Amino acid sequence: MKRLATRLALSHILVVAVGSMVAFLLSRTLAPALYDQMQQRGPRPGQGASFRQQLIESVDLALLIGALAGVVVATVLGVVIAVRFTRPVHQLQEAARRMAAGDYAVEVPDAPSQELGDLAVDLQALGASLAGTEARRVRLLGDVAHELRTPLTVVGGYVEGMLDGVVPTDAKHLTLIGREVSRMRRLAEDLASLSRSQEVGVELRRTRIDVAATVAEAAERLRPQADDAGVRLTVAGAPAWAHADPERLAQVVTNLVGNALRAVSRGGSVTVDTIAADGWVRVDVRDDGVGLAAEDLERIFERFYRVDHRHADRRGGGSGIGLTIARQIARAHGGDLVAQSNGQGQGALFTLTLPAAG
Repeated sequence: MKRLATRLALSHILVVAVGSMVAFLLSRTLAPALYDQMQQRGPRPGQGASFRQQLIESVDLALLIGALAGVVVATVLGVVIAVRFTRPVHQLQEAARRMAAGDYAVEVPDAPSQELGDLAVDLQALGASLAGTEARRVRLLGDVAHELRTPLTVVGGYVEGMLDGVVPTDAKHLTLIGREVSRMRRLAEDLASLSRSQEVGVELRRTRIDVAATVAEAAERLRPQADDAGVRLTVAGAPAWAHADPERLAQVVTNLVGNALRAVSRGGSVTVDTIAADGWVRVDVRDDGVGLAAEDLERIFERFYRVDHRHADRRGGGSGIGLTIARQIARAHGGDLVAQSNGQGQGALFTLTLPAAG
């Protein structure tokens, strides 16, 4: 497959060569015939016979006719080549318009040049990516509706029972209502955070903080949840300083630890450790839960992506956007957030890295 610049250069050379050849051949053919005609007509009135003058006039006329013919042939050939070159461009434009209209499964045609071929491949990949995002968005809407419907049904049932006097208004039942309200609040906060981060980016209020202390404080807030689930939560780490937003950092840790607790069965463990080394502060959140498949290690950070529900426990999965926001926060700090796992059933390790304070 030739490059587009090469094809364009060759096409221009071809047009010039064909036009010049037509002009030359036609002039070469017409010049003798025109000269013979001038000889037969004889000299013009008032002019003497001049071989030189008749030769010049016949050659000029032949060259003029040949040049005009060469221009016509070159124009026609140029138009044909231009149409041939622009056809794949128009096809790519049509494919892009159909994708913009929501037809992500459109088949992008192959292109004759390397650049247009690469563009076609990228456009096809874009369509597949948009189709996947749209599918996840639709699934997320269904999941959100389901997650809202369940707590609303529970809360509504308990409230009606309390009003009717069937369900006692005690700490046990109020705690159940509060838990369902927390689920709805968490979902709403995730959606709001994603919307803000997409519109204006992640806003940070940096200050010099002890990352280990901030991480420990955020993780300890989830200890009641860990105790209730029968999961052993271990938080460790030596002082490690960084310029970071403590609230945003706590948001990331809360998301990672919360996900780990949901992935671990009763009797399992979650470990949170903070380490400073080589100019970086690293926060490791490790669990011995359901683990992750190799193909999910990067995709879990995509918007709306959720791991197969068959591998989640009955405490329910996340909203599919928490890790997206967590990685955005990490990268806004100049760090990153990555996942590791030896496979399903082998647990997982999430590592948050931040530049250490100088």
